[in-house]
Amino acid sequence: MEPTTVRGTGVVAGYAYAPAAWTRPAPVPPSNTTPITEEDRPAEVERFKRAAALVAARFSDRASAATGAASNVLGATAKLAADRGWNRAAIKAINNGSSAEAGTTQAISQFVAQFEKLGGLMAERTTDLRDIRNRVVAELMGLPEPGVPQPTSPVILCADDLAPADTAGLDPKLVRALVTRLGGPTSHTAIIARQLGIPCIVATSALHQVSEGVAILVDGTSGIITLEPDQAEAEALVEKDQALREEIRSWAGPAQTSDGVHIQLLANVQDGAAARKASMSLAEGVGLFRTELCFLTAQTEPSVNEQAKIYGEVFEAFSGKKVVVRTLDAGSDKPVPFANHAEEENPALGVRGIRLGWTNPGLVDRQLDAIAQAAEDNGVSEAWVMAPMIATVDEAFEFAAKCRDRDLKPGIMVEVPAVAMLPEKFLEEVEFFSIGTNDLTQYTMAADRMGSALAQLTDPWQPGVLRLIANTAAAGQKMNKPVGVCGEAAADPLLACILIGLGITSLSMATGAIPGVGVQLGKVSLQQCQDAAQQVIDARNSRDAKELAAKLLG
Repeated sequence: MEPTTVRGTGVVAGYAYAPAAWTRPAPVPPSNTTPITEEDRPAEVERFKRAAALVAARFSDRASAATGAASNVLGATAKLAADRGWNRAAIKAINNGSSAEAGTTQAISQFVAQFEKLGGLMAERTTDLRDIRNRVVAELMGLPEPGVPQPTSPVILCADDLAPADTAGLDPKLVRALVTRLGGPTSHTAIIARQLGIPCIVATSALHQVSEGVAILVDGTSGIITLEPDQAEAEALVEKDQALREEIRSWAGPAQTSDGVHIQLLANVQDGAAARKASMSLAEGVGLFRTELCFLTAQTEPSVNEQAKIYGEVFEAFSGKKVVVRTLDAGSDKPVPFANHAEEENPALGVRGIRLGWTNPGLVDRQLDAIAQAAEDNGVSEAWVMAPMIATVDEAFEFAAKCRDRDLKPGIMVEVPAVAMLPEKFLEEVEFFSIGTNDLTQYTMAADRMGSALAQLTDPWQPGVLRLIANTAAAGQKMNKPVGVCGEAAADPLLACILIGLGITSLSMATGAIPGVGVQLGKVSLQQCQDAAQQVIDARNSRDAKELAAKLLG
C-alpha cells in the first residue's frame, strides 16, 4: 500500500525524517465559578501579578540568550506579556470577583478579539497572546510550562501553531523540522525555521492524522508530509539534503550563476545592530532598511537629528556599499505610536506607508531630511530611498521630486498591483523598483497574508503574482533601471532562480538565507533560469509552478 500523505504549504525547503512529537497541551483552568470574596481579592490580584511578571521575565531572559530573529520575536512577546492593557483588564476582572485564572482568560480573550478585528500582523499576534495566557494560567495552577517537549533524540515538531517562545529555543540537531496546522509563509514559525535552517510546513489542515511517535518524512519544498515512508528512501533523501546543507554552510561566494553571471544578494535589516551583523556576512549591501521597526515603541516623533543618527548607523555599517532605505511603512500590522493612525475597518487597505503623509503633514519630508543628513554625515555619495504603498503615478512623481531636492536616489516599492500593471509609467518618474512580494501577493490574490486558511493563496509561487513580477521586470530591462525583490520570496532558493530568470536584478533577504540562495544560483545558468521562468509562469497553480521549477532546476 502507498504511504499516507498530508499536504500543507512548504515555506522552508529541505527534507527531514524522524518521529513526530506534538507540543504539550495548554492547561485547563479550574471550572469552579465561585466568586472570590471581596476581602480575598487583593491577594488574588497579587497572585496574578506575580505569575504575569514571572512569565514576562522568562520571555525577557530567553530574548537575551537568543540571537537574530529569535531574540527579536521573544523580545516583542516579553513586551506583550507585560502590556498594561491586558494586565489591567485581568485585574479589573479579578476585582469583580473572578479568580486569577479566570481573569487572565477573560482579559486575553478580549484582546484576542480586538487583534483579530485589526487583521494583518496584529491578528497573528493572537498566537502570542494565547501562549501568554497558557503560561500564566499554568504558573497560577503550579503546572509545567505548556509548549514544546524536550526531546533527547531527533523529532519533527508538530503543533496547531507555534509561538515565539516555542520556536526560539529549539535545537536544530534534535528538532529536524517544524509542521503546523495553522500559520502562513510570514508567520513566526516560518521566520524562525529559516533562521535555524530546518524544513518547515505550515497551514497543514489534516495534521491531526499524524500521531505522536509516527515516523514521518517532511518535504519543505512541496509541503508534503509522508507517514511511515520507506525508511531507506527517506534516509537517502535526507542524506542528499544534508550534503546540500553542508555545501551551504561552507559557501563563500561570490553569488553568480554557473555561467558566471553575477547576482547581487543584499540583506534586509531593521537597525544599526542588524546592519553591523549583516556586514560580516556575504551580503553586498542592504536592499531593505525597514525604518519603521526603529520606532514601534516611540511615543513622539524623533527629531531629524535623532533619526539621522539612527540611519547613519546603517550607512556606516555598509560604508561604500549600496543601502536602500525604505521610508516609514507604518500602519496596518505595524502601527507607530507617534503617527496618527485612525480606526479603520480594513487597515491593510487603509492609511499606511506613504499615505501616512496625508494625515501627518511633514512626516515624510522630515524623514527624508534625516536620511539626507545621515548620508552626508557618512560620506554616502548615492543614497537609495524608496516609498512603500505607492499606488498612483502622481504619488511616485511627488515622492521622487522630494528625493531629488535632497540629492537622494528615488525608488518605490511594487506592492500595489496597479504599479505592476503600469510599470513603465512609474519608472518614468523614479530610478528603481523593489518588489515587496508579501504585500503584492496578498493584494493580487485578495487574501490576508497572515490568514492561515489562506496560505495557499498567499504563496508567491502563484502564477498570477509571477506574471506581475515578470511584467515589472520587463519594464525595468526596457528602461535600463534596476528592479529588485525584497519580500520573503527572495529567500526561497528555487524561487530566487525563477525571479532572476524573469529579469530581477537583485535579491534582498534575511542574512541567514543568503548562502542557500547563493548555492542554488551557482548550480544553474542564466539561460536555465530564463527558460524555467517562462514555463513556470504558465503553470496552472502555485503547486504546479513549484513542482515544475524543482524538476527543471533541481
